[in-house]
Amino acid sequence: SGEDINQQENRSSLKNKSPKRKKKDEETEGSETRKKENSERAEGIERTKEELSLAASKEETHLPPSSLAVFGDYVSKPVQKVQPFLPQWLAQPKLVQKRIKDNLVPITEVPGIHPRLLKKLQMNGIESFFPVQAEVIPAILQSASSGYLVGPGGYRPKDICVSAPTGSGKTLSFGLIWPLFWQVLLDRVVCHVRALVVLPTKELAQQVSKVFNIYTDGTGLKVVLITGQKPFAKEQEMLVQKKVTGYCSLADIVVATPGRLTDHISQTPGFSLTQLRFLIVDEADRMIDDMHQNCLNQIVKAVFQAHDSSCNALFQRTKPGPITAANSCYPQIPLQKLLFSATLTQDPEKLQQLDLFQPRLFTSVYSEKKTLGGGAETEHDTNKKYTLPEGLSQCYVPCDLNSKPLLLLHFMLTMKFTRVLCFTNSREASHRLFLLVQAFGGVTVAEFSSRLAPKERQRTMKEFEQGKIQLLISTDATARGIDVQGVNYVINYDAPQFIRTYVHRVGRTARAGKAGVAFSLVLRIQERRFLRMLKDAGIQDMKKHPVKGNSLKPLVQQYEAALCKLEKTVKVIEMGKKM
Repeated sequence: SGEDINQQENRSSLKNKSPKRKKKDEETEGSETRKKENSERAEGIERTKEELSLAASKEETHLPPSSLAVFGDYVSKPVQKVQPFLPQWLAQPKLVQKRIKDNLVPITEVPGIHPRLLKKLQMNGIESFFPVQAEVIPAILQSASSGYLVGPGGYRPKDICVSAPTGSGKTLSFGLIWPLFWQVLLDRVVCHVRALVVLPTKELAQQVSKVFNIYTDGTGLKVVLITGQKPFAKEQEMLVQKKVTGYCSLADIVVATPGRLTDHISQTPGFSLTQLRFLIVDEADRMIDDMHQNCLNQIVKAVFQAHDSSCNALFQRTKPGPITAANSCYPQIPLQKLLFSATLTQDPEKLQQLDLFQPRLFTSVYSEKKTLGGGAETEHDTNKKYTLPEGLSQCYVPCDLNSKPLLLLHFMLTMKFTRVLCFTNSREASHRLFLLVQAFGGVTVAEFSSRLAPKERQRTMKEFEQGKIQLLISTDATARGIDVQGVNYVINYDAPQFIRTYVHRVGRTARAGKAGVAFSLVLRIQERRFLRMLKDAGIQDMKKHPVKGNSLKPLVQQYEAALCKLEKTVKVIEMGKKM
């Protein structure tokens, strides 16, 4: 038939085609078939989707109403910040007024102070207490109202923690604790170590000891300072005296640094803390951070060490525990701990190491209330972890490494800064900067670091307070609690790495309600981290203070000559070390 003839002709034509042509035709046919299959598959998927949606809508119309909620939607929501759960004494502290000048309290209005002590305060020119002193002193005196043997009602007195800005009067150098010692220990008969004050630096311990000696003069109370500045044997002679009947104490109040204190606990025969009533730790956060030194554990162990069998059991002292009939049969001296710091941690785990008993916290870190024009009050959450002095102004200067010495000289010579306390991160950096400024000339400068002898440090500090030295370059040795009189400016030549270091440094100025300025020289690569550190701590009133390069040009030529002098001086020093 005609169809068969056409098929035969097609076969013959396919045979006659070249193999390349055959391959192309096969590929085009295959692509066309694949396109048809894909389109059919897509149409089938669309049909199934439509059928499923119709079926779901029909089911929803027939479903009964339900109160169940569907979770896991994709709408983004703001993440709520988890608030830390704090013990009640941390969450609800006793609030202390921040503004010193507006809240001074006359000493006659503070309850519980002995008339003789009031007279002595007035003789020394003290007419009013700072807010933190007016709150804490009555609390301490009340805890010792029944004498130093027992607390109120015969119970153990509560421990006390104080967290307030530097320069607010919380530390011993401003006379927070000496009314307690003067008043509570005034009627003591036998001399024993009743009060122990532990401080982080020798200079701070000297200042505290000096205040104690002023207010214990004429009372019969004996104050002993042990910081390692005197020979060990000499300090032993000041602490104890050997008699025929045994050793007797020569100190009622001991002011000490941690290292020297532990040496005397372990090596001085007759030095006993078994009659200790008050343990005061200033800059307590540093004590917590240095717990590896085991100082606090050694103190507590010495307080509750076992007596000799010959001692009367009535006066034996045991470590506090649950109240039972057996341990309530005889009185024993309680140990009360008093902790002070501008940067007291709120980490319960760290505070647990101090083994505090029902502590009370006095703090100035809290939300303030602002009064609106209509008379209504709104609460303003400052969100501050640390509180700085009220009269402090803060600035930072972005710079590079080479311009930092020029900026310091610019502040001293061009801006005419006076009484400047400048901080570096190491004593080597402090010494080199001192030599550089000295070689430049025009500025009365001195350094203050651990490389100097104690007497030389005392002389330097005295000259700075008298105004003979205008620039004091220091390490962080002076940043902890020391009351340096008359500091107008603080310059952080090296930006501090930790917020606590920053708080203690800038707290050397604007003390006791006065005004002060703090400048921080921040490298541009450090700027972001530095500002984030302050923001996380709730410090937000930091101003940027850029210094133009043109203002530094007049100092460059003399600065380069000073660098040459410094290089020669360093070479001479290194050669002297080798010899």
